[in-house]
Amino acid sequence: MDYSEINLKQVSSETNLTTIYRYKQFYANLKYRSSSLVILDVGCNTGRGGEVLKKLNTKYTLFGIDCVAERLQKAERVYDRVMNCNTVAIPQANNSIDVILAGEFIEHLTYKDALLTLSEFYRILRKNGQILLTTPNPGYIKLKLTRASVLGGAHLSQFYPSDLMTIMRERGFSGIILKGSGRVAKYFGEFWPFTWIYGSYLIYAQK
Repeated sequence: MDYSEINLKQVSSETNLTTIYRYKQFYANLKYRSSSLVILDVGCNTGRGGEVLKKLNTKYTLFGIDCVAERLQKAERVYDRVMNCNTVAIPQANNSIDVILAGEFIEHLTYKDALLTLSEFYRILRKNGQILLTTPNPGYIKLKLTRASVLGGAHLSQFYPSDLMTIMRERGFSGIILKGSGRVAKYFGEFWPFTWIYGSYLIYAQK
């Protein structure tokens, strides 16, 4: 699968203001956010999210992964290391990362590669390390009303919240928490009881 060619066609993530909010939400949910963490930013694009993190804590060591080499050239100014690779085989040692961030990323993989990637995330996380990921919500009320879908364009898979939580448990993750994300969360908060109001959701888990 040539993910690079598919994702080059999606440019909104380079200008979308929701990206800035997403990384601030990630930061707010970090367990030891004031510490000198080693953070892997998956699908880092041109580094806009990394810039947010560096401003919030200059002590972070940031690694970035993206399948589009041209975007990584811009991201190099932000990250301590960038990797142009497929996430089913991450060139990183076992138990070497404190935090993995994957904002609106997993839906860009085929379902099979998404499962393999979650296993890779578990492998490289340190004991008690955190993973925070967001992904579009297939149950979003707007999608239902307009008969639209998460799938299409660069989105090759979709995950209902309960399904993704189960998949992550099966791969060994624990302490899994579901929260709302995206624009709606800015106004209604992260814990509105009806998940269908959220266009995107966040899953927090640890190893």
